[in-house]
Order: sequence, then structure tokens, then C-alpha cells
Amino acid sequence: MTDLILTPAKLSGAVTVPPSKSMAHRAVICAALSEGKSLLTNIEHSDDIIATIEAMRSLGASFNRKEAGLEVAGIDWEAETVNELEKDQSRTIDCNESGSTLRFLIPIATLFEGDTRFIGRGNLGTRPLEPYYQIFDRQGIAYTKQANQLHLTINGDLQPDLFELRGDVSSQFISGLLFALPLLKNDSKIVITTELESKGYIDLTLSMMQTFGIEVLNNDYRELIIKGNQRYQKQEYRIEGDYSQAAFFLCADALANQVVVQDLKPHSLQGDREIIAILERMGVEILSTPHALEGKPTGRLKAALIDGSQCPDIIPVVSLVAALSEGTTEIINAGRLRIKECDRLKAVTSELSKLGAVIFETADGLIIEGVEQLVGGVEVWSHKDHRIAMMLAIAATVCQEPIVLKDAECVSKSYPHFWEDYTMLGGNSHERCLGK
Repeated sequence: MTDLILTPAKLSGAVTVPPSKSMAHRAVICAALSEGKSLLTNIEHSDDIIATIEAMRSLGASFNRKEAGLEVAGIDWEAETVNELEKDQSRTIDCNESGSTLRFLIPIATLFEGDTRFIGRGNLGTRPLEPYYQIFDRQGIAYTKQANQLHLTINGDLQPDLFELRGDVSSQFISGLLFALPLLKNDSKIVITTELESKGYIDLTLSMMQTFGIEVLNNDYRELIIKGNQRYQKQEYRIEGDYSQAAFFLCADALANQVVVQDLKPHSLQGDREIIAILERMGVEILSTPHALEGKPTGRLKAALIDGSQCPDIIPVVSLVAALSEGTTEIINAGRLRIKECDRLKAVTSELSKLGAVIFETADGLIIEGVEQLVGGVEVWSHKDHRIAMMLAIAATVCQEPIVLKDAECVSKSYPHFWEDYTMLGGNSHERCLGK
């Protein structure tokens, strides 16, 4: 475990953000389910993406890192050994701390004979899986699980069906079913019974599936109709830059840093592109050039009402901007942040309060009363959550005194070279390793 001492220093320069983790998960899965060899370019081998790669490898895909990108040889669905190979064997999928890997892979694993055991660590064992358990109970798919830790074993064949899912739990359940259902023999339908949150993530899934040759009929997010007997087709695909990571540097710009954020697709489907609209409402001008953005505050930052339902990942760093904005910001519809790598609403409240912010939790959000400055001079904790760690790194640039960030290495989950980029831009950090 590594602690970092972060000394206040302004960031300036240009940074190329990592490729979208959300899109990389989906591209790896679709390529692995495809016939033949695909090439994925501009892919970051973060902890979460490695988990998905290894999961698909355990199901029969193969991966080869090349200078041009990641070559993916898809599962040979026509080979006689596809189901025979694992018939009397079990396989283990280690999801590490990746909720996407877990929820995307569970339905896919039911396409294979034999036991599939899912394991993981961190907070993953507490992430809800009830929508899948309800499907398993109805279809007679055997499963065993343990409370509060991820030791899930499943054995059974997913059948074409009408699947009813709530839209306010997690879009990952819908995406997981979407990946698997086209490979079944007959048609299926997913009915979404409540207002769908995180529509952007469903858009990413549908778009990626279409790129790899799969068609799904989307009836205004109320129902999704999936024809059976489809086949994923190999592709060469470049993964675009990640708006959820860009948000950290755009929020840094809002706080008087000067960072140009590169490799962003102007009309991206990523839900976290909402960061642009949020910052504009708070008084930040977003300067746009092809594939790059920079933020410029136009005066004192202003409080805003922020709906977190469609962009939960950017809420921690948006909360930092709100802490230094004039007035009272209310963040609503963000209850799902309580079941991420940590309880992010609690973590944001705890750590920003230490720095001098005035912030209160609600059941599904935050109330933040803006202050003139953050003091620092304290020890803060990442809660072993990559997005909390990066938010606190940006906070350090505007604190009056240095801060000590505990467990700073957790950024490897999504942005392995974050600290290198932070230093390159002028961030001032040095290690304080535990036990030394």
C-alpha cells in the first residue's frame, strides 16, 4: 500500500485521456464472442479490463498483445469441443474488483456446459445480483452463493424468454443479458419495468453489439427485442477516449488549472459526456477543438441541481467543484453510488469535509454548501476507490496546505498511469510507503 504526499500545485499542459473503460469491456466481450480474429486498438490494460480479458480467455477466447493493439481470437462456436471441452470440468472466473466483468459475464457463462465459479475481492461480494438470481430460480439454473463475499457457482443453460428487469438497479444486468441472448436458438425480449437509469451505458452496449454484427430492436428503452441464432462478426475497432476520466481534468480546469484534454470524440455516446453540460451550468466555458476540450471558468462558480442517475461515475469530482461554488448544490438520484467500490456518497462527504468543505449526505445524494477555499493539511483516504483517489488528487491542487492520500495506488483499476500524467502536468506528489 502506498501513501502520497500531495503538495498544492497548478496543473497545465495537454493530456491524452485513457481509452474508455466502459467501451473496452464491451469490445473485448464482443470480439471474444466473434468468429475469427478481431483487432482492438487504443486499449488500456487496467485492472478491470485485464479481469474481463482473463474471463473471456477462460471461456475459450485467446488474446495476443501486438504493437498495433490487442488481437482477439474469438471462441470457435462451430468446433465440436466448444461444449464438450468443459462438460465435466469447472472453470473459475476471477473478476478482481470489476463489477462490469461480473455482471456482464454471468449470462455468458450459462452458454457453456459445466460449473462456472465467480470469485472477486474488495467490495465486489456486496454488489447486488438479485436480478440474475430471480432468472436462475425461474429457469432452473443451479447456483450457490455466499453472503457478503463473491463465491458464486452457476451451472445451467440460459433459455430464450421474456425477461423483466427494473431500470433503476443497474444497467449492467441488462447489458449482460444483451450479450448472451443473441446466441440462443430462439428470440428473447427484455422488458424494462421502471424508468431506465444510465441509458448511456445501454447505448454503448447496443452500439458495440451492432458494430460486431448483432441487431437488437430498441423500443424507446421500454423493451429490447433480441433475435436468436445471431453471430458476432470479427472487427477492427479503435476505443475512444474516456469522458469519465476526462471529467477529472475538466473539473481541474474549473478550479483554475489549465489542462487541454485530448482524444475525446465530440459526439460520443458515453453518458459521462454530461460533464460538459454540468460544468457549463456551473459557470465554466468549455472550449472545443476536434477531439480536445478545455474548461475556462467565466467568473465565480455557481451552484447547480445535478441529477446523477445518468452519469454516476463523475459525481465524486463534480462534488469537488460544487464544494468551491457559490451557493448550495444538490445532487439527486445518485443512490447507486453507495454500492460501487465503496459507498461513494459517504466517502465524498468524509474526505471533502476533512479538507474544509461543507457537505451533507442524503439518502440518494448530497447537499453541498460552497466555501471560499479548501484548507488541506490533513490525511485523507481513497477508500481504495480509484475515483475517490483521483478526485482528491485534483482537490490537492486547490488546497492551502499539502495533504496525505492513503492507498493512492488504487487508480490502477481504471487509469494505471494517472500519477505519471498528474506529475507531467505539474502535479506535486511523492511517495510515503507504509512500513518504511
